Formats: sequence, C-alpha cells, structure tokens
Amino acid sequence: MKNIISLRDLENMVRNGQDVKNLPADAILTPSARDYLLEFEMRGTKPSAASSGGASAPAKPLSSKSSKSELEAYFNSSYCQELKLQICDIGRRLWGRAYVDGNGGNVAIRVGDDIAICTPTLVSKGFMKPEDMCLVDFEGNQLFGPKKRTSEILMHLQIMKRQPKAVATVHCHPPYSTGFAVAGVEPPTCMIPEFEVFASVAIAPYRTPGTPEMGQLVADLVDKHNVILMANHGVVSWSHNNVEDAYFKMEILESYCRTILVASQLGRTPNTITPAQLQDLLKIKKSLGIPDPRHGLKECELCDNDEWRPGVSCAVPPKDEAAGRDPEAEAAVQAITEQILNKLKG
Repeated sequence: MKNIISLRDLENMVRNGQDVKNLPADAILTPSARDYLLEFEMRGTKPSAASSGGASAPAKPLSSKSSKSELEAYFNSSYCQELKLQICDIGRRLWGRAYVDGNGGNVAIRVGDDIAICTPTLVSKGFMKPEDMCLVDFEGNQLFGPKKRTSEILMHLQIMKRQPKAVATVHCHPPYSTGFAVAGVEPPTCMIPEFEVFASVAIAPYRTPGTPEMGQLVADLVDKHNVILMANHGVVSWSHNNVEDAYFKMEILESYCRTILVASQLGRTPNTITPAQLQDLLKIKKSLGIPDPRHGLKECELCDNDEWRPGVSCAVPPKDEAAGRDPEAEAAVQAITEQILNKLKG
C-alpha cells in the first residue's frame, strides 16, 4: 500500500528536523501537502502553512512561463489564498460604500513577473468568494479560475506594465468622483492635506470600457498620477504597497470631491492652502514614494485651479420683460376685454 503524505505529516517532519524532500518514491501527497512542499521548494526555507496564520510571498517569482503545475499550486497556495481574501474584503467595502453597483468595478493584484490575480466578470463586488478569483497573464489570457476574468482586465494589466511599482489596482464608480469625470473637471488642489499627500489625479479621455484603447489612455498617465478619472466612466487607482492602499486612494478622492462640492455651495470662495504649505506636503508625499507632477516645481506654479468653477451660473442673459411687446395688439386686447366686461355688467 502506497504512503499518503498529509500537510500535518510534512509539518511534523520539518518540526523534527527531517528533510521533506526525502520522501518515499511511491508517496502520494494530499493537495495541501503538495502546496506546502512547492512553497518550501520555491522559498528554500520553512514555508508558512495556512495553519500557522499568515503567508509569505515565494522567494522565486513565478511568471506565465512557469510550468502549469507550478502555477496551479501557486494559485492555490496559502499566500494567494490570503490575497484572494483581501480582494473579497475590498469588494465588500466598495459595495458597502456604494462605489460600485450591479456587477461593476474590478480589482487586480500583481503576483509575479507577468501574472496577476483578478476579480471575475458579472459578479457583484459585495458577494465575491476567494474561489471566484482568476489568474491571468499580462496579455489578459486566463490561466486558472472557474469563472471568466473581468472584461476590464486589460486596463489593470496595462497600468502594471507601464508602472513597475504598481502592485495592486482598483477600479470603481464612486458617484462624486465620477461626477467630476463626467464633467471633465479635475478636482481643485490646495484644499485638504490628506488629498495632497496621498493622491495625484488626472483625467483620461473616454473610450469603450474593456478595450485596449481605454487601457492605453489610462496607462499613459500612471507615471505621475496614482488616481485616474476615466471620462464618463469612473475611477481607477494603483498602489505601490498593497490592494488596501489602492482602495484607500478611492476613499480619499471620493471624500475630497464630496467635501469641495459642499464647500462650493456655501456662498463663499473656499479657503486654500498656501503654496509654501503645499510644498511641505509635497515633501512628505515624495518621501512616501507617491508620484506627483508637481514634484520639483516652484511655489508659484503649484496651485493652478483655472478649470475649477464652483457653483453654476446661467449662460442665458436675463429676459427683458418689456422686450418683444406689440403696443397695438395690447391696446386691442384691452379694448375687447373692456367691451366684454361692460356687456356682462349690463
């Protein structure tokens, strides 16, 4: 009878100082034991099993050229399982804050040289499960996952290809931010410190969602911006830290857009941060490794809000009530009215 090796057997071997690579030739590994052993081989050290709480990335990065068995084991490893859970958590936050509706929005995390885990298509972001996730290469080909990958994955991948620092991307439709995208207006600057430090916003022209053209226009902006308003569509953000940080960018932008819209309705010109004060914030931003096209500019060039027009004024001039009247016609109407009234009195 062949030996069946479980995850617990391997953990006991490591704990007792035995070589887990020295297994019987006819041994049969359970799926969890196979994942554990692959993780051990990739890292060259004791792997972190799911039971140990938390998982570490493999020391040897995988790519689309890795073997199918390696990719499958990696996609099902405790490390990728943790990332899938993070994506589900972000999806619930997006849905709970009404940043997405229907099955809109998508999330992706880079997990290798040219591979990423992403959300599936046609699934509400508020009700995703780890087993719904997909593994794709940077050309958009789906490698693993039972459900079809998001139709907008090309945009996420083009961002990652253009911006090597991007480890995670989030796309959604927060209403206040998307309102600016529909109007084609970049949010004004020099108003709230958190926005200045953590976000750098630009607008990409509209193209059909999911097309390479849309992804290209967004990717063209990610060298100096980490949040892109997509005209007549929504918002996408990227982070050099993790997927939660990419989501935080969304919260910061949406709160900012909502706040300045409220401020614009109070009948007073909003107060702004001075250029010198903004320079201090940009120094913090640069130290955090966050891009901004204003890095290195002079103070007099920092706060340009020419496109911002708080409030709405009617473009049609007030109507002159006396204009267009016909005196003769009005006299005739008056005379007829008097005749009718006289007859009624008689």
